[in-house]
Amino acid sequence: MKIADFFYRVVKNFRFLPKKTFLKVRYRYYNGKKLNLDNPVDFNEKIQWLKYYYHVPLQAQLADKYRVRDYVSKMIGEQYLNTLYGVYKNPDDIDFDQLPEQFVFKANHASSTNMIVKDKSKLDIKKAKKTMAKWLKHDQYKNVGYEWAYKNIEPLLICEAYLEDKKMGSLTDYKFYCFNGEPKYITAQSDVLGKHFYDLDWKILPFSWINDYEGSIPKPETFEEMKKLAEKLADRLPFVRVDFYLIDGKTVFGEMTFYPTDGKDPYYPREYNKIVGDYMKLPEIPEGEKEITHY
Repeated sequence: MKIADFFYRVVKNFRFLPKKTFLKVRYRYYNGKKLNLDNPVDFNEKIQWLKYYYHVPLQAQLADKYRVRDYVSKMIGEQYLNTLYGVYKNPDDIDFDQLPEQFVFKANHASSTNMIVKDKSKLDIKKAKKTMAKWLKHDQYKNVGYEWAYKNIEPLLICEAYLEDKKMGSLTDYKFYCFNGEPKYITAQSDVLGKHFYDLDWKILPFSWINDYEGSIPKPETFEEMKKLAEKLADRLPFVRVDFYLIDGKTVFGEMTFYPTDGKDPYYPREYNKIVGDYMKLPEIPEGEKEITHY
């Protein structure tokens, strides 16, 4: 390992650094190049720019896995929402006897905080409560990469219906990458079939986060509907990823994400970091201002 690589590997965890320095160190470590916030070019570089400069209050609502439901209902209709069983501020408030045999718990203010329960009788409730208590203490903004949209979200626990695509044999997540309100490409992700990158004609794209394009996932039967819904939800935002599921022939909204992989995973082949970055047209910071607070 080169000395420079070792240095960035250690320093990337120094959260006492000024925010801009911290972002630059992490970008250098994960993407292998310097971060230019004055003139960002690559996709992940522009994601860092959005974290640092684009602070529109609507983002906090859309990143909130509970409050985003109101936005979805308003923009495309509540029929696309998954069934909500409950919202809780404390794990001790949960009455597990009132829940069905299958359900899913999530923290509304963070990523990778999911508890999938396929058989309630096998659930260790004490352990589950302990895990969810840790979720509530997690600060996605400070503990990850200063993802601004999560900064002011009140931590909550939400319980939703367990989703299963019986036709596919596993739940497939269809993620629409939307640039300035327009879907440009999709990643389809399944625990059984893997992750694959597609264009809007459902053709495998020549790039990915890893150099592996084997296998495929069938085009969802409601793909055209998903695409139109993603466009409505993305509206005029510089970038957002809009996720859907296909359950028994019905489109179900998943979530909206502003900073996929925290801008850490570069594309391969490398030239696609700029090609994908060119999809995003960043807004201008108003004269005399240090950040963007409306769109």
